[in-house]
Amino acid sequence: MPDPIFQSFNRTTFLRVATYFEGSLVIAAYAIGWLADIDPLANLRLQPQALLWGLAGTVPLYLYFLVSYHLPYGELRTIKRFLIDKMGPLLEKCHWSELLYLGVLAGITEETLFRGLLQPLFETHWGWAAGIILSNLLFASAHSITPLYALLAGLTGVYLGLALDIGGSRNLLTPITIHAAYDFLAFLAVVRTYRSEHGMAF
Repeated sequence: MPDPIFQSFNRTTFLRVATYFEGSLVIAAYAIGWLADIDPLANLRLQPQALLWGLAGTVPLYLYFLVSYHLPYGELRTIKRFLIDKMGPLLEKCHWSELLYLGVLAGITEETLFRGLLQPLFETHWGWAAGIILSNLLFASAHSITPLYALLAGLTGVYLGLALDIGGSRNLLTPITIHAAYDFLAFLAVVRTYRSEHGMAF
C-alpha cells in the first residue's frame, strides 16, 4: 500500500524537498572538499565526447535495470514494490520534464559528492582501487533500502566510477550523464507501472 506520508506530498512539495535534499549533497561535497583541499568539480569538462560516452553508457545500465525490475524473484520483487508503492505516487504527479529535472538533479549532485569528491579523496590516500571501493561502499550505504538494493546500488556506483575515466581522460560529465539519463528512464518505468496498476493512462 502507498505510504500516507508520501501520498500527502503534493507535486510542488515533493520537488522542493528533492531539490533541498540533493542540493545538500553538493554543500557537503564542498565542505569536505574545502577541508581536504579538493575541488569536487575539478574534473568536470563540457566535452561532446564525454556526453556521448555517457549516453552510450546509459544503455547497458538501463537494460540491467529492466531485467532486475521485471524478474519476479524474492527481494527483487520487494524492491520493485517499494519503487511502485513509495515512489510511484510521487513520481506520477510529475510532468515528464520534472522527472527529467529530478534525474539531472540527482546526476549532478550525487556524482559531485561520490565521483567528484570521495573517489579522488580516497585515491589520494590509498590508490585507485580504494577510491572505487570505498566511495561505493558509501554510495551503497546511502541507498540501503534493502541489502540487495544496497548491493545493486554499490555495483552501479562502481560502474559510474569506472565511467569517470572512460576514453582515457577523466571527466565527471560522463557519470553525471549516465546517472541522470538512467534515473530519468527508471522514473518513467515506475510511473508507467504505477499508472497501469491504477488504471491510469500513461
